[in-house]
Amino acid sequence: MFLYIYVDYFHLYKPGAIDHIRSGVIFEFTISPTYLTIVLALVAIPALMILLSKTLPARANRTTNLIVAALEIPFAAINAAGESWDWASFYGLSIGIEVLILVFILRAAWTWPRATDGITR
Repeated sequence: MFLYIYVDYFHLYKPGAIDHIRSGVIFEFTISPTYLTIVLALVAIPALMILLSKTLPARANRTTNLIVAALEIPFAAINAAGESWDWASFYGLSIGIEVLILVFILRAAWTWPRATDGITR
């Protein structure tokens, strides 16, 4: 979650970024209620996953983590779409970290024991 926030915040330091926002454009997208709703939904996913991981039964938790992490990996790559090569290290590092975290989530969900201490939820 914090990775999203910091990448978006540091993006504001890119020359011309604030001018684009003032003109109604973020990256290549026109700022609109639909765009902002989609962005909010995408940013809400990590926060919801924390809540769901603490509240869902083990089987549902495992399945949810597998599905959401697998679907989020392509979205990580989309974040770099249209960016110039001089910003590749910034976006490459942020996307690389995000993908590593998602791969860890996939691996942890896939290999998580079915029951711990004889108790299942």
